[in-house]
Amino acid sequence: MYTLYGKKGSGSASTQVALEVIGAPYRIVETASWDTNDAFVELLKVNPLGQIPTLVLDDGTVMSESAAILIHLGGAHPESGLLPRDASARAQAVRGLVFIAANCYAAISVIDFPERWCADADADDAVKDRIRAGTRARLHKHWEMLADLFPANPYLGGRELGALDILAAVVSKWSGSRKHLEKARPAFYATLMRIEAHPKVAPVFAQHWPA
Repeated sequence: MYTLYGKKGSGSASTQVALEVIGAPYRIVETASWDTNDAFVELLKVNPLGQIPTLVLDDGTVMSESAAILIHLGGAHPESGLLPRDASARAQAVRGLVFIAANCYAAISVIDFPERWCADADADDAVKDRIRAGTRARLHKHWEMLADLFPANPYLGGRELGALDILAAVVSKWSGSRKHLEKARPAFYATLMRIEAHPKVAPVFAQHWPA
C-alpha cells in the first residue's frame, strides 16, 4: 500500500496517474502548504519541505520530487511501461522528466510565489508582476524546447503512455502553457490532449480538474 500526500489540482496528479498505471493499491492523504490541515503536520514529519506530491512506499521509504517518484515507480514496476525498456529510449525519457522538473516545474514556483525569490517583493506588487511576466515567458520558451526535443510517436516516450507523458500533461496545465503551446507548437499540444484522454489519465484528471 502506497500513501500519497497530495491535493486536487496539484502536481500530485502525476503520481496518482502513475499508481493507476502500475495498478498498485494506494491511499491519498489530502493536504498542501497552501491549504493546511491536521494532515499537514503528518506530512512535515516525512517531508520537512511540506511538498506535494510526497509518496511513502510500503516499506516506509519516503519519496518526494515528482520526476524522482515517476522514475522510481518506472524502475520498480518495469512491466508498467512508465519507463521504456530500450536503454536509449529510457535515457531520453529520464532526460525529459528532469527537464520538466528543472525548467518548467521550477518556474511555476517562482510565478506562484515571487516573493520567495526576491527580497522585499512581498511589499511591491509591481516587482512581483515583473518577476511573473519574465518567468512565464521563459517557462513558455522551455515548453517550446521540450516540444522540439520530443516529437510524438504517438506519445513522447514512444508507442505507449509513459512517465514523461504523464508529467508533461500535468505541469503544462499551469501558467498559460497549454494556450501558448496550442499556437506555438500545435502538434505538441495535440499530443498533450491525446495523453489527457488516455483511459488511465482521464479519470484522475477529472478528479483534479472537474469540467
